[in-house]
Amino acid sequence: MREEFRQIFPAPPPPADIFATYQITHEFYREAQVRQEFQSYCQWYRETTKLHQQELAKMQGDINLFAWFSLRR
Repeated sequence: MREEFRQIFPAPPPPADIFATYQITHEFYREAQVRQEFQSYCQWYRETTKLHQQELAKMQGDINLFAWFSLRR
């Protein structure tokens, strides 16, 4: 084939192996991202739970003013 015509015709498509490799790489990085987000969520949840448990313990030690006003005689 002459050199002028080679510039006009498009290049042949790449082999399918390249697309398979790209797909596997994309799935791997997506899985790594999902796991990292889940791990961050679990860490946040643990910290929030600990904070709420501390607040509950503190509230249980407070005086219950509502009980004073709702006593029935």
